[in-house]
Amino acid sequence: MTRHIGWVAGSAAAVLVAAGAITYAVAEDGGSSATTPTAGSADAGFARDMAVHHQQAVEMSYIVRDRTKNEEVRRLAYDIAQTQANQRGMLLGWLDLWELPKVSADAPMTWMGMGDMASGKDGALMPGMATNTELKKLNTLSGEQAEVLYLQLMTDHHKGGIHMAEGCVAKCTVGVEKKLAQGMVDAQQSEIDLMADMLKERGAKARD
Repeated sequence: MTRHIGWVAGSAAAVLVAAGAITYAVAEDGGSSATTPTAGSADAGFARDMAVHHQQAVEMSYIVRDRTKNEEVRRLAYDIAQTQANQRGMLLGWLDLWELPKVSADAPMTWMGMGDMASGKDGALMPGMATNTELKKLNTLSGEQAEVLYLQLMTDHHKGGIHMAEGCVAKCTVGVEKKLAQGMVDAQQSEIDLMADMLKERGAKARD
């Protein structure tokens, strides 16, 4: 299992190293008036929605780091938090570059044609996101119970994130953003597989 965690950590480091290059590249890819995305485009919608989605993953990861002493889970949580915080900064930076608002009056995932189905109950703004009740519960647990709930919540979160990133791969027009989205799909699927193993070790499994 340690080798898997090391691979995830290496992937996170690679994403961080590449971030600067991608940020500069998008200025060329999406910076001209002819190609700059509009506020209602898939490019802008994905950037806004994934920034919100990522923020919750960061929040959950820091919660579990305070609720367990297990180094394996803490390392995974740290990798997820650092990677997604970095990507969130890139997404918001692109919106600034395109001079587009970071908040839209449209429902989340409207750019995917899912605006009427995206918002769930109890604070879950998009598919895969944890509810307010689930976040409160995570804050009350410790040790293995916290680890299991975190791994289950993050598995759901990644599944929702993958669905959204696949939407960008299909609909976005800015090349580097599509590449980032595909990278999210690949990395988060690998982490889902890793978390399934970690749940199994704890006598648990992902939620249906």
